[in-house]
Amino acid sequence: METTASESNDMKIPVLIVGAGPVGLALAAELGRLGIKCLLVEQGDGTINHPRASELNARTMEFCRRWGVADKVRAAGTPKDFPNAALFVTSYSGHELARITRPGHAEDRDFPNGPERPKRCNQLWFDPILADYVAGLPSVTRRMNCRFESFTQDSGSVSVVLRDMVTGKSEMVEADYLVACCGGHSAIPSAIGVTLDDTSILDHSVNIFIRAPSLWDQHDKGAASLNFFIDDEGLWGGMSAQNGRDLWRLTVHGPRDLVARAEADVDACLERMFGGKFEYEVISVVTWTRRSWVAEKYAEKRVFLAGDAAHQCSPTGGFGLNTGMGDAMDLAWKLAATLQGWGGDKLLASYDAERRPIGRRNIREATDNYMRYEMPDTRGINDDTAEGAALRDDIGRVLRDTRARQFLSEGLALGYRYDPSPICRPDDSMATPDEISTYVPSARPGGRAPHFNFVSGSGKNESILDAFGDGFVVLLLGDDPPDAGPLTEAAGRRGVPLRIETIADPAARELYECSMVLVRPDGHVAWRGNGPPENPLALLDLVRGAG
Repeated sequence: METTASESNDMKIPVLIVGAGPVGLALAAELGRLGIKCLLVEQGDGTINHPRASELNARTMEFCRRWGVADKVRAAGTPKDFPNAALFVTSYSGHELARITRPGHAEDRDFPNGPERPKRCNQLWFDPILADYVAGLPSVTRRMNCRFESFTQDSGSVSVVLRDMVTGKSEMVEADYLVACCGGHSAIPSAIGVTLDDTSILDHSVNIFIRAPSLWDQHDKGAASLNFFIDDEGLWGGMSAQNGRDLWRLTVHGPRDLVARAEADVDACLERMFGGKFEYEVISVVTWTRRSWVAEKYAEKRVFLAGDAAHQCSPTGGFGLNTGMGDAMDLAWKLAATLQGWGGDKLLASYDAERRPIGRRNIREATDNYMRYEMPDTRGINDDTAEGAALRDDIGRVLRDTRARQFLSEGLALGYRYDPSPICRPDDSMATPDEISTYVPSARPGGRAPHFNFVSGSGKNESILDAFGDGFVVLLLGDDPPDAGPLTEAAGRRGVPLRIETIADPAARELYECSMVLVRPDGHVAWRGNGPPENPLALLDLVRGAG
């Protein structure tokens, strides 16, 4: 439900979330699904007028599946048959340099590594879908036009001052935990000693949002989701399809003077992109700063950072939103477990230990992708001469050799693992390589539990991923699984929610390389073995953050 800030003074709430972008909405969605009361505040009115992140990776789509909104996301995003290629040209009216083909989003495409495929769905449509889901959760209260002002915390709670942006009235809210999902320039990160300074700046960019129906009909290069432009000055901008019909966003990046010229002369930028005049309508123009930054810490006592408040990266690869969604899912179950009384006193500390290395990994890759924007000397690339043709061939080879990993990143999306983790028990297995482009399924503790299909008790063909989310799950795999009784007894003594999923399929046993696997609420493997753990209570204490 939605209220105004003035309707609920001296409020007490388990979790206060600041920022109702995709990460704040995801955290509220998962907490609300688990029945945890939370207050989600946003200083704006929730309207999105300019496109931001568009790439939802397969893992984010798995979270959407958990909330029952994956079908809505698929319907709202770029049409499934829209070409998902990355196209490099001198201009739309000039020369094609390279085309990197990416798998499409059609539902009938083979995707063996999960029940969901990546999807292009800009925040213009993605955020409202999440907001609609959150609005239906009785344990979540949303307040728009409500600004965070300040906080103080002690050993037992966080006291937060909020201001109603309509009435100007301030109020105090007492929360057990405060989570900042509101960007690095928020007052919350700086209040816990996290700094965001100019050393993290990669460049300054301007986004030009336009309407140009069937733009590909105005040139001979065809449709592509991602389009990049290279002329005598190098790679200077990129155009992305927003809805696969008439909405597009051109990003011009570079030093401040270039961005200032682009902002001042939008028409010149668009004509540079097209190689002449074409039909379009400018909807909005936004300038922004491209960064490579990860916070020194993700938490301080009862205050946590997630999403852009914890890390910011170049959009080269589409990792920012997806990394933030991973933050939300890791933190949500730990907050829920702590508030429900079965999480140990070390559980919340594992959020920083697990997620900050993933932030560094993903932001480093995004930065490396951006650095690959640096091109060989491109002067003469438009010349209709033998030398110009040879240069275009050389640049095309460079692009195909160096840029493919930016657009093919299934390993980064699905292969991240919490290794080491203070709440996972490692085994002596060898880690699979952490590849960016290629995902190798592995049930090694700390990693995402691999997907496989099985026939459920209701006779439906389901993904094992659908079994995760409400507590711990013990997978008993193969035709002669061990006894889960010691673990279920230990879980009962500790109050840990745990259920058993028995799957006789030998292929599942082979995939997980063990016959008994303990999976966390977020779908990551906590422990595995071929028999009951030697000390079930000690294992349960470890994985719930009490060991």
